[in-house]
Amino acid sequence: MFSKWQAITLWKRVLIGLFIGLGIGLAMRYSLGVERAASLADTVIKPFGDAFVRLIKMLIIPLIATTLVAGVTAMGDPKKLGTLGARTIGMYLVTTFFAVSLGLLMGTIIQPGVGVNYESASAEAVDSVKGKIETADAAGGLVERLLDIIPTNPVEALASGAVLPTIFFAILIGVGILLAGPPADPVKKFFESAAEVVMRVTILVMELAPYGVLALMAWVMATQGIEVVLNMGKLAIALYLSCGIQIVLVYGFLIVVCLLKLPLKQYLRGIADAQGVAFSTASSSATLPVTISCAENNLGVDKSVAGSVLPLGATINMDGTAIYLGLVALFAAQAGGIELTAMHYIMVALTATLVSIGAAGIPSAGLLLAATVLEVIGVGPEQALLVIAFIFPFDRLLDMMRTLTNISGDVAVACAVAKWDGNLDEEAFRREAEV
Repeated sequence: MFSKWQAITLWKRVLIGLFIGLGIGLAMRYSLGVERAASLADTVIKPFGDAFVRLIKMLIIPLIATTLVAGVTAMGDPKKLGTLGARTIGMYLVTTFFAVSLGLLMGTIIQPGVGVNYESASAEAVDSVKGKIETADAAGGLVERLLDIIPTNPVEALASGAVLPTIFFAILIGVGILLAGPPADPVKKFFESAAEVVMRVTILVMELAPYGVLALMAWVMATQGIEVVLNMGKLAIALYLSCGIQIVLVYGFLIVVCLLKLPLKQYLRGIADAQGVAFSTASSSATLPVTISCAENNLGVDKSVAGSVLPLGATINMDGTAIYLGLVALFAAQAGGIELTAMHYIMVALTATLVSIGAAGIPSAGLLLAATVLEVIGVGPEQALLVIAFIFPFDRLLDMMRTLTNISGDVAVACAVAKWDGNLDEEAFRREAEV
């Protein structure tokens, strides 16, 4: 029985685990009652999901540090880094602008805020959101986050799990190895071997993904129920549709099929493992080891590209958040009876694109960023707080879809950059995904 289960490709097992977890969680909630189901899920089921997330997070910094250094040294020329970085950031900005425009279009069509009274948000939710917004403000804006990329203490940055400082330091080490030449060969071989070892450990941990995803989905459904989405109705539908279109049309058709001349089916199959983990964890950073593994093993992206483009994407490429910010802006405008002009739409698109890049690494950061975007359409601080507090209790399942979209975009951009640099194994991309 176990051998037959293992014979199923991993992405299929992840999807099976996701749906089984959904069924278990809903069955618990509606058979045991809300309070008992939530208590049981918190004490019995959630620890298994947390253990899986911890295993993945354990690999993030070792994977970035080793694969990025090995990738830079594999380039052979530090000048290639500039080209790769410019293409990566350019692609991320373009896809993000597409995303927020799609969110605005879908919000205009579906009109999620019509007839909604956001002033009914509970006082508890308002207080909770207010505290989180203050925490986000304390984290600093875009300029501060850019300065934080340079670690004053690299060891401390590695120990604390800071992704961007780790990327910066790893790139410098890789460049240093290249500049040192033959005397640095032992160091170069060390990082190449370490990258291979960490990737093998990642594949081992990925075998636990179906069970981790099952536990996380069961916990979410048992504690929050399907009404988390149903209560938000049109906003949830608009977000899920927008994200689906972004993945299939923008990433799949425009980038993979039209730009790269590669099959859509294999792209979607190749990222299925990462999508399942992203949906259940709602964290791009936690999904990063799986995303890198999928890009390298399923889609043929060279480790020099996967190790640099994907960690960068996990921190600055927030297409799902951009879609969400556009939708929340229209939601607030429609609920508050605010007439939007063409200039409002343009300003929302530009603001959401830029603000999503500076997102703080805290839970529900995408929703908390909405305050900045709402200011553009004339929503005052108090009203913005009420809008965010009204949505906040339902944000978990919305966040899950946003994260799934984010990592799908990361991989599409990685494939594009890899092909342009001659670092994409198209034969591996086209074959059936096995991992």
